[in-house]
Amino acid sequence: MSKIISFMHVSLDGFVAGPNGELNWVTLNEEIFNHVEKRISLGNAALYGRVTYEMMESYWPTAADKPNASSHDINHSKWYKTAHKIVLSKTMEGINKPNTTIISDPLAGSIRSIKQSHREDTPEILLFGSPTATHSLMQEDLIDGYWLFVNPVILGQGIPLFANIQEKTKLKLLNTHAFDCGVMELNYWVDRGL
Repeated sequence: MSKIISFMHVSLDGFVAGPNGELNWVTLNEEIFNHVEKRISLGNAALYGRVTYEMMESYWPTAADKPNASSHDINHSKWYKTAHKIVLSKTMEGINKPNTTIISDPLAGSIRSIKQSHREDTPEILLFGSPTATHSLMQEDLIDGYWLFVNPVILGQGIPLFANIQEKTKLKLLNTHAFDCGVMELNYWVDRGL
């Protein structure tokens, strides 16, 4: 069965976006892009909330076609076009896009079915950003791991990574990586005692 891995940039004080969804505090550079690209290329499925999906759709399908496209843009655009995109949205129901599955309800059963159907070809389904979707999946205990990029900034307020948590969740640290820019990658599995 595939695992759902939440991929997030997070501030040192636990926020994934500013109060109005700002991401201007996130550090991105070639070192991080190259590192992330290696893991993303191992799978062929991505999970998004509606807002993040619409942002991705407005950029990635044509990013490689731009005259000044970076190697990251070219590679990620190619991956994005062929990846199976799973979108959690109550307002996009009935929309038909290639390589895209829209999930409105029931969340738990639909996600479990998708995790089962992807077991042969991709070990991980990466949940990109999407704090609202992440919170919904957390409440259903559907996230299997956290791939966090802790940025060297304290925001003081914003959208938290962890919200409305009802019970303790044990995590197992798999590995870490320090980037020259001060960002720290942390990889955790959810420890369900298996």
